[in-house]
Amino acid sequence: MPFRCRYLRTIFSIGLVFSLPAGVALAQNWAAAWTASSHGPYPVGNPTAQPEMKFAFPVPERGASDQSFRMIVRPDVWGTRARVRLSNMFGTKPITFDGVFIGLQASGSAVMAKTNAPVTFGGANAVIVEPGKYAVSDPAPLAFVRDPSDPMLANRRLAVSFHIAGESGPMTWHAKSLTSSYVTLPGAGSRGDDENESAFPQSTASWYFLDEVDMDAPRPTKVVVAFGDSITDGTASTINGDDRWPDVLGRRLHGAYGNSVAIVNQGIGGNQVIGPATYGPGNVIPGGPSALSRLERDVIALPAVSTVIWLEGINDFGTAKAAAEEVINGVREGVKRLRARIPGVRVVMATLTSSLHAVNNTHGTPEVEQKRQAFNTFVRGAGIFDAVVDFDKVTIDPNSGELKAEFQPNSSIGGPGDKLHPNRLGYQAMGNAFDLGSVIGN
Repeated sequence: MPFRCRYLRTIFSIGLVFSLPAGVALAQNWAAAWTASSHGPYPVGNPTAQPEMKFAFPVPERGASDQSFRMIVRPDVWGTRARVRLSNMFGTKPITFDGVFIGLQASGSAVMAKTNAPVTFGGANAVIVEPGKYAVSDPAPLAFVRDPSDPMLANRRLAVSFHIAGESGPMTWHAKSLTSSYVTLPGAGSRGDDENESAFPQSTASWYFLDEVDMDAPRPTKVVVAFGDSITDGTASTINGDDRWPDVLGRRLHGAYGNSVAIVNQGIGGNQVIGPATYGPGNVIPGGPSALSRLERDVIALPAVSTVIWLEGINDFGTAKAAAEEVINGVREGVKRLRARIPGVRVVMATLTSSLHAVNNTHGTPEVEQKRQAFNTFVRGAGIFDAVVDFDKVTIDPNSGELKAEFQPNSSIGGPGDKLHPNRLGYQAMGNAFDLGSVIGN
């Protein structure tokens, strides 16, 4: 994984690379406001309610071809300037991004009039990103943000648009966005400056290339990172509802602390703590690289991180058949790295929710349940975390050992659910399980 120091942001432009201290002539209080962990090349992943994409991407290996993307994202805090990160982490060829714009979403793929602003990279209107790299933009003014604390901005969404010049090859993506975004058809050219919804006819339930938006916060902002697998990613919550457990917790944090805190989501459906041992071209799985291998990119490299909430391990037990002690040792190693690389960071560990009798046979067995119980015993008593949030306690039916019956029906696509992923009601219980002081600290 590429290294990016918390205090340096690397900006790539065509033929030139700059490294600038985060506070020099740019801003004093950059904070991560939205993230989505890049986990692999399209179409490998676990999307939810994905439309048919064969017309947008006829040959997945060739990726995008002279077409534009409009990614819809919801910043958890606002500022008067923003910067974006475009990733070619899992590509195999250099990608030229141009026609990059950022504006306020009106509805669907339409951008509110006179809010769409161009984004540059090292002063240039285009950037070439090599395979395995990413590019961080220059600060882009958000002229429509006069007061970042304006309650009318809360839960509003940004439209981040960009054009792929030529053919991209394999596309770096985040499969499970649970949010509607948009893309043109191949050959449509650069349409990022077009505010009209008709410019982006194809919808998608995934995010491509874009994996971070930072805000120039008006004051020092504490960033809380929700780190984990599909239950953090929000599987079985509603589409466009922003009701994953990190969303619920975020609204509580804002109610208590205003905009001095932001929460971002670095969950990946199918992710594991310790596996796979290697990840890259020729060895990709839907769950992406292990949590340990992505800690640097997805947590440590983000600006202003103060707290990490970690919920993970059930896929190690179910998918990879790992022993409880192996996963426990992986968590110990991860906590050690976090404390070494982010001085003063708070680590909040979560107990695993039940997967007993899940329709996914790999996760629903008594063997997995036994490992889950051993892991939860470790979490509750290890003494290496700043706090523990007991998700198991608030979601389990003590009589059956399963998720509570009312937490099982799927809120995304309907149906009875899979007895693995909580629904909207279950995520509300999880988001409400936190003592807010344990998240923020004194």
